[in-house]
Amino acid sequence: MENISDVELQIVDNEFLRQFETIIEGQKVKIEYAQQERKIFLTKLIMSDELIEKGYSEDFIVAVFNIIEERNIRLVPTSPIIASFMRKNRRKYKDLLPVGINI
Repeated sequence: MENISDVELQIVDNEFLRQFETIIEGQKVKIEYAQQERKIFLTKLIMSDELIEKGYSEDFIVAVFNIIEERNIRLVPTSPIIASFMRKNRRKYKDLLPVGINI
């Protein structure tokens, strides 16, 4: 599985469409979200199976988590892929969850 961690992803927060987006290997990838008060709900990861198999989904998710952490807001992963990533990396990202939410 390839890893793009050494590559800087240029992520755009498209507030009009409520999605974080970037281009990976010429393909647009997105994480859709809904925001309420000081929480952001990550609802859907849109990425080709080919890119997911190469491991790009985790790098994209980490980059989006970093943006959310910089904004000092809490995240609720409602997308199964993002929730699964959160469970695997619980210790590292548990502080991003709202109080009372367990994944």
